[in-house]
Amino acid sequence: MSLRHLAPAILATALLAGCAGHAAKPNPLLQDGARANVAILETTDIHANVLSYDYYKLKPDDSLGYERTATLIRRARTEFPNTFLFDSGDTIQGSVLADYQALVKPVGCDQELAIYKAMDALGYDGGTAGNHEFNYGLGFLSQVTGTPMNVDGGHSDRCDGPHFPLVLSNVDSARDGQPIFKPWAVVTKSIEAYTADGSKVSVPLKIGIIGFTPPPIMQWDKQNLAGKVSVTGVVEAAQKYLPQLEAQHPDLIVAILHGGLDTSPYTPEMENGGWYLAGVKGIDVLLLGHSHTEFPGPHYAGMKDVDARLGFVRNVPAVMGGFFGKDLGVIQLVLNRQNGRWVVDLDNTHSEVRPICPQKNQCVPVDPEIAPLVQQAHEAAIAYVNTPIGNNTLRMSSYFADEGNMTALAAVNAAQADYMRSELPRLHPELANVPVLSSAAAFRSGFGGPDDYTDVAPGPLTLRSAADLYFYPNTLAAVKIDGAGLKAWLEKSAERFNRIDPNKADEQDLINDHYPGFNFDQIQGGVHYVIDVSKPVGQRITSLTYHGKRVTPNQPFIVVTNNYRASGGGNFPGLDGKNIVLSAPDGTREILAKWLEQHQTISTKDLEPTSWKFAALKTHGPVVFKGASDRQALAHEARLDDIRQLKDHGDGTATYAIDLSH
Repeated sequence: MSLRHLAPAILATALLAGCAGHAAKPNPLLQDGARANVAILETTDIHANVLSYDYYKLKPDDSLGYERTATLIRRARTEFPNTFLFDSGDTIQGSVLADYQALVKPVGCDQELAIYKAMDALGYDGGTAGNHEFNYGLGFLSQVTGTPMNVDGGHSDRCDGPHFPLVLSNVDSARDGQPIFKPWAVVTKSIEAYTADGSKVSVPLKIGIIGFTPPPIMQWDKQNLAGKVSVTGVVEAAQKYLPQLEAQHPDLIVAILHGGLDTSPYTPEMENGGWYLAGVKGIDVLLLGHSHTEFPGPHYAGMKDVDARLGFVRNVPAVMGGFFGKDLGVIQLVLNRQNGRWVVDLDNTHSEVRPICPQKNQCVPVDPEIAPLVQQAHEAAIAYVNTPIGNNTLRMSSYFADEGNMTALAAVNAAQADYMRSELPRLHPELANVPVLSSAAAFRSGFGGPDDYTDVAPGPLTLRSAADLYFYPNTLAAVKIDGAGLKAWLEKSAERFNRIDPNKADEQDLINDHYPGFNFDQIQGGVHYVIDVSKPVGQRITSLTYHGKRVTPNQPFIVVTNNYRASGGGNFPGLDGKNIVLSAPDGTREILAKWLEQHQTISTKDLEPTSWKFAALKTHGPVVFKGASDRQALAHEARLDDIRQLKDHGDGTATYAIDLSH
């Protein structure tokens, strides 16, 4: 039952009990009955998208970019006299600009990352580290955050970094068992408050902040973290450090979690522990991230003890502000002075997510201060990705990757397989005769909007093409599995699809929006398989052959994938890092770029045809999916002639129908 619906007397008692853990010292300017309005502003998952620019298409993209989020931040500060601004992580990785500053021409100790320059222009009060902060290694993270770390490869000197505190409570150094960042901090700012008689007073407000990253980083970034750090569950870390933070007598405690909400039974390895963190006594406000969605929002409607309209998780005000700089999270807190402390008035508090583009082609203007700060790095990144590496005679796109167009994935799979067939016999001669398969997924499949697709046109190939084909800075890994494990892998991937009832006359959605496109692995290398979407989860791979012969359960295979998947990312059965037979030091994107360059001209003869198809299924009603509008010709070009556009939504997206009967 929500505290916000209790009788006032009971509500007051409950609120006082909830805040008793960190009473502030008496303030002579404030008596009981005083009131204050405070806005907590949040960015998350910016992924180094500083500018409204698409480095893959080399053109502006108004639908994203921190330079527009900055405008929302300034507007919010005008609207609310009392504001605090925090970031929930996944900040330094995720764009061509980020890779350029980390991998191509790494910034020096005296240089600040472009994204931190932009954030410092707005003046943050604190932040935490997301899982992608670890992608470039602890040495780079230590340097660019200006955080000396007592870890292998860490910096002992304090380099230039963000001008705000970064807190992280659940990652410890293997050397000394101490947190690699400060686990918590206290931020104090003067706010405007009103006494019971209506007089305005200026008083300090102390906010304690504590940060958390997803525990599965130990699997996802095993090559960067194994033996160097250890990770604690978010609840355990909160219980360990909250008493220290409460001893500083903050007025409020804000938990900054790079994670979302999951009501599954709690484990210390839980990826999205926000629901359980909200239940830890002493936390007044919860900032979320990682899930690349919005809270409050319809995605979380119906979740137990969650108000997905007003933004409460177990009666704790919470927000998750989108991703790529597309949104600003805002929690409007009303504070009442009771028994000498500030208490959150839950009845008058709410959260919202403010988009930079409330409607298509109606986006807020850029903040003019941001672009000049990063212009030099921006131009250098563009010059870098325009480095020519070859030519291409066919269009490689992911517009219909979910429906069977593997042109973009086939290049990745071919490059991965060639690399492993060369390296594996040299390093593991005992595995030289084991068949090598390759797995890839469409990282850009429309989740971020109608332009969020890989699309490499016929013509010159550049490093930008390789970056478009392979979006993340993963490294290559090979695992040894058997036929049963291969089928289980494909069954897990097939969860990308909803179960289709052939007898249903109503429209049915083909794609399961709750299953990320980057987890729909498509495997090549001589295998062919059939997916029957009328079957329940776990029973959809109805045919699986290798070079025309049925795959047997004990048949051995080497599958080349990325370090994220091989180490357990996505929770695929049998993939937990224990069956890795080779971890490549090279990045997958770099391997792909070299493969493209070696081939000079890519044509259909260089790429294996699509390795799977849907089982023939005659349905009474239409089976539909959403995609970018006016791309039907690309489907036909990829020989997907059973796809037709039904409705253009006018926002760059459309609904398509697919005929599964053939």
